[in-house]
Amino acid sequence: MDMQEISLKLQAGKAKEVKALVQQAIDEGISAKTILEEGLLSGMSVIGEKFKNNEVFVPEVLVAARAMNMGASLLKPLLAEAGVKASGRVCIGTVKGDLHDIGKNLVKMMMEGKGLEVVDLGTDVAPETFVQTAIDQNCQIICCSALLTTTMGVMEDVVKAAQSAGIRDKIKIMVGGAPVTDSFCQRIGADAYSPDAASAADLAVRFCAL
Repeated sequence: MDMQEISLKLQAGKAKEVKALVQQAIDEGISAKTILEEGLLSGMSVIGEKFKNNEVFVPEVLVAARAMNMGASLLKPLLAEAGVKASGRVCIGTVKGDLHDIGKNLVKMMMEGKGLEVVDLGTDVAPETFVQTAIDQNCQIICCSALLTTTMGVMEDVVKAAQSAGIRDKIKIMVGGAPVTDSFCQRIGADAYSPDAASAADLAVRFCAL
């Protein structure tokens, strides 16, 4: 069976068909890792690139991600059995006082689409929660999102909380959201800013490979 078919159906957002094809591939004895990488992740990677270039938009990303999740749900137990580990673990959330989550959710999907494991803390997340989760879940990266100029300052508190907890040298802190800029990122001492979800995912993969 051709993995390209899974990739194309995923890009088209055909969740049920993706699920059926993944099951078929499993039944044919194709390894879960191959199905994940050459079928699901390669399809999501195309969507990520297109999204970066404004060739597809949020709705297309959402339906592709849903298709990916449906396919991935069949693979999860098999991947665990085969001892295939995610390429890294990230915790993500929108900072305290901010309830916007569309951007955060997109970043999460793009990261999962790159094979990372993502712990989603939701919105209105306190600095201590980011740091404690990173420690408890052994995350390599903390990702903070903010959509308001009034809440973006909390990102600096996250950096300080990581310093206080003594994990600042072990963890990367990524920031993003409409009002956030690269110079703001540098000023608060975070590690990286990315302007869009697809770039954030690429960057996270590079950090986890270090």
